[in-house]
Amino acid sequence: MKFYDLQATKPDGTMLPMRDLQGKVVLVVNTATRCGLAPQFDEMEALHQRFAPQGLVVLGFPSNQFMNQEPESDAKLEEVCRINHGVTFQLTRKVDVNGAEAHPVFKFLKDELKGTLGNSIKWNFTKFLVGRDGIPFKRYAPTTKPAKIAPDIQKLLEGKL
Repeated sequence: MKFYDLQATKPDGTMLPMRDLQGKVVLVVNTATRCGLAPQFDEMEALHQRFAPQGLVVLGFPSNQFMNQEPESDAKLEEVCRINHGVTFQLTRKVDVNGAEAHPVFKFLKDELKGTLGNSIKWNFTKFLVGRDGIPFKRYAPTTKPAKIAPDIQKLLEGKL
């Protein structure tokens, strides 16, 4: 299984094949609107605004697996993210990131980039950076602020990593 073989479902029900992102640098993040880390939506949007013209795609995968911090419906999620954080980057339908029902994108990324304490996602806002070639580059902790990832994004976009 490769990254470009996978797909996700947008909140409106249309499919987003990862193959459509070939040649892009992709930041995959599991999100939750009621998490204490939700201000990271603002920083993720800033990365999107800064780097999208150079080839960055930010994908937010909402998940309700951590203390029910994402209770919103798929339709409401987009609205909340847009109104509260100005989000214009792509969100998906709510997914599981751990367990038997974990979304294939997260199964793949967790297998490719292990965490410090095993494969599982420990909390909302775990981040994965995927290079233009579809190869997962690095996994970042939930507490890693998106702005701290900017140098890695820049290097991947410039082909320096």
